[in-house]
Amino acid sequence: MAAGFPSLDFADFHRRELPRRLAAGNGAIAAGDALERIGSLAFRLPEGQAFTYVPRAQGVDVVEGDADAKTVIEISREDWEDVVHDLESAPGLLYGGKVKCLRGNAMRFVRWEPGLRAMFHGRPIFDPARVDLRDRDGGPLDPHRSFRLQDHPADMADFLKVAGFLLVRGVFPPDEVAALRRHADRLRALAVEGDKKSWWGKDADGRVVLCRVTHAGRIPELRALPADPRLLRLKNLSHVELVSQAQGTEDGISLLIKNPRMREGLSDLPWHRDCGMGGHAAMCPRLVVSIYLQPSRPETGELKMLPGSHEASYGFADASDPDAPQGVSLAADPGDVSLHYGDIMHAAPPPTGDGPFRECLLTGFARPGAYNHRGDKSYNDVLLSREDGQVEHLKKVAERV
Repeated sequence: MAAGFPSLDFADFHRRELPRRLAAGNGAIAAGDALERIGSLAFRLPEGQAFTYVPRAQGVDVVEGDADAKTVIEISREDWEDVVHDLESAPGLLYGGKVKCLRGNAMRFVRWEPGLRAMFHGRPIFDPARVDLRDRDGGPLDPHRSFRLQDHPADMADFLKVAGFLLVRGVFPPDEVAALRRHADRLRALAVEGDKKSWWGKDADGRVVLCRVTHAGRIPELRALPADPRLLRLKNLSHVELVSQAQGTEDGISLLIKNPRMREGLSDLPWHRDCGMGGHAAMCPRLVVSIYLQPSRPETGELKMLPGSHEASYGFADASDPDAPQGVSLAADPGDVSLHYGDIMHAAPPPTGDGPFRECLLTGFARPGAYNHRGDKSYNDVLLSREDGQVEHLKKVAERV
């Protein structure tokens, strides 16, 4: 087990501990139409022991066995424990090839994730239609508000804590943005398909395009970004203590590149959380910083946020799905900086225009003592299993599990 997390007995947890948590209130938090529409989910160990979660209007029942389960997921005892502890996630296990879908559809496992977190931890399920965000004076919070560095720190800190994100304008002047763009061009030139340091995709014409470059700290000027006084000032707005895990290394700094008309690869991102590949309990809260080199607008491939969702859970949804929430678009310009907590739901729908397209440098800050329980350098490394560097859509991965 990961340090600080107790070992769990599969049978005893399901016969005693989980029913206790459900009866204490977690069952009511997990209850609702969403889980009933998905249908029952069972976890089965390789040796055959299984338990099924059966949703109902007022809660969730735990039934021994999996004979009547709509979806059956085979999982190792260790990975099941990590799911219970919120160290592993359904998408991370699917991308990592750690589970098998013995019956049903593996995407139902993904859709169950908010319910599982509610059952195991009492974490609320986010409802965009019912969110009511308030500022520190008790008035309605305007989620479209942006700030400048000279604005009152208490107002900025309150907005970040309540909304889960913050947009600050004009942090980097035009000459610095121009220099950062030159460094970004150097990163593009260094990227090679299959180097395990970059993400690739294919557009509608079948052309291979670069979507992201990790290890951007190989450029000395970018390696220094986590120590920039302006970013440190913004980081200190967080209500929790955070430190850089990237300073002085090649890791933890990346370049994001939006592309139009994508057909393969992770360029257009669904509603997701940055801890969606795993590690929430070991890493969060974590603050992600985006430095904009090109505008963020619908035509350039905008970044969207679900305000307040960092305090709850929300299920997987394609950003272009008409039934998905609209969220708040970050209308950023070059030199602006946005911050968001890693567990807020955010999305990156496809560009609607002809370019230039959104381009950002990303870095982040985590709580002291945060660590990767898998021992890898990044939880996103699980996405780079293909030799060509292409990152498959989660639904495609789920189809063959």
